[in-house]
Amino acid sequence: MTHNLFPNRLPKTIADHLLDTGQGHILDHFSVLDERQKDRFISQLRKIDFSLLAEMRQRILGKQNNPHAQCVTPQAPHNNTFDLATAETPACLRLRDPTNHIPPAEAIQQGDAVVRSGKVGAILVAGGQGSRLGFNGPKGLFKIGPVSQASLFEILCGKIIAITNRYGTSLPLAIMTSSATDEATKQYFQENHFFGLPSNKVFFFCQKDLPALHEREGTLLLSDMGQLAMAPDGHGGLLGSLSETDGLDWFSKQGVEHIVSFQVDNPLAIPFDSEFLGYHVLTESCFTPQVIQKVHPSDRVGVVVESQGITRVVEYSDLPEDIASMRLPNGRLVFHAGSIAVHAFQRKFLERMAQQDNTLPLHMAHKSVPFIDSEGALVSPKKPNAYKFERFLFDLMPHAGTVTAVEIDAKQGFAPLKNTAGASSDTAEHVRFAMVSHAREMLRSAGVQIAENIDVELAAHSIIDADDISRFIQSGSTIVTPTVIGSS
Repeated sequence: MTHNLFPNRLPKTIADHLLDTGQGHILDHFSVLDERQKDRFISQLRKIDFSLLAEMRQRILGKQNNPHAQCVTPQAPHNNTFDLATAETPACLRLRDPTNHIPPAEAIQQGDAVVRSGKVGAILVAGGQGSRLGFNGPKGLFKIGPVSQASLFEILCGKIIAITNRYGTSLPLAIMTSSATDEATKQYFQENHFFGLPSNKVFFFCQKDLPALHEREGTLLLSDMGQLAMAPDGHGGLLGSLSETDGLDWFSKQGVEHIVSFQVDNPLAIPFDSEFLGYHVLTESCFTPQVIQKVHPSDRVGVVVESQGITRVVEYSDLPEDIASMRLPNGRLVFHAGSIAVHAFQRKFLERMAQQDNTLPLHMAHKSVPFIDSEGALVSPKKPNAYKFERFLFDLMPHAGTVTAVEIDAKQGFAPLKNTAGASSDTAEHVRFAMVSHAREMLRSAGVQIAENIDVELAAHSIIDADDISRFIQSGSTIVTPTVIGSS
């Protein structure tokens, strides 16, 4: 097809960019679109960063010569040679470990103080959809409560309510959505009266989308005749989008000095644990990740490593099997500090990083992406045919002056919801089992007995730790029916 009609409708600069870079094929079906579809398509094309697109294409072409390459034009210190042979797991502080160089009691006292002072804010990363769970809608709407059937959003917002009630303070929450989840998420919060949170303490911002590119030519793909195949830019998109929407200023105006980020798919997350926050503050850490002990080499979590004075996360897919399997004399994996995407940051560190261009490199993933072919038919590939690009928030780590890794017990703070029913791990069934097991353990520690095979749940908006349980049930009590402790 020719494109001589398109410049009359399409801004000339965009048309020129597309044609000059070999992307004119995406206009093949432009003439059959109605006016509304044309307007929407043009609006999408206006948002393309053509310089970034050129880098993405170059990365694909470069990968054909270097199959192990991972990032697009990474900035210092990413461009330092990183050799796993010289890397090691950094020393980690462990929650409730009396051998830490900072006593747990001192950390808890400091953490209590910083929360009570109102200097802590939170970012909930919630751009994902529930499609892998067989659920149509934002993942945060998925009902995961073992007894209550509470959604992920309700449980995680409940944790903030419990903190603000205990400390008599506010804890501002920013929620990162995506183009696919933004409208439905906002509507869900409004319909549920923000789950008890003050609406003026909740800030929504939307991450950007990046185009998927053909695996060989690096060309744009159409998901519909008037729509590019796009995907969210990863949790690392948080930094740029939060800054561009004045979210960092929003936190600053409320006196927030430390920001904790956590994922919507982990209902056991403990981002506001006082000891964790205390270690973050007392070590003057710019970036404080929570980690768990990685037990099996195949566990699908990245690992925190240190080499030549620089700390970073290596994704599990980038860790060669022989290196991932190496063990210490005590039986632990050499690289055992599993990253679970719960991070504490100094706000000023995020502000400083947001002012720099291309702070976070692009990672690419080989995926199957449905597309419209030259005849206008939808093709659904059975094997990967394209690359999607995303940024990872943990790539800020090498830029941080001080990084303090804090190890938590996975049973107390990590139950990710990733996979559809029937998978070997991270399904709704696994997550509910983990939530019930955690609740049973806390209740037993408070002197409460639970009958066998009885599901129990702790109301997130009421119970932070075992100290709260006695307010709702007496020691020596026995639970014989499915119960939500703290629901009233």
